[in-house]
Amino acid sequence: MPEATLDDRGRLTLPKELRERYGDQYRIIELHDGIKLVPIEDDPLEALRAEFADIDKTAADLRQEGRDAALDEAGR
Repeated sequence: MPEATLDDRGRLTLPKELRERYGDQYRIIELHDGIKLVPIEDDPLEALRAEFADIDKTAADLRQEGRDAALDEAGR
């Protein structure tokens, strides 16, 4: 597991192999026991499109399915 340390100015340099794999921009998430670096895509909208490219349903279809499932769970 690669390690990184802060320099005297508080900067963190990630190892080259991680930068090449995940990119240069990250969102910092604070957790109760540390932090997490989440890569930010160069084009976030394109990343979302790629992530959901295999979904054939429309947003309206998904909303209706969610409503139906909630009503069924509530004992309609």
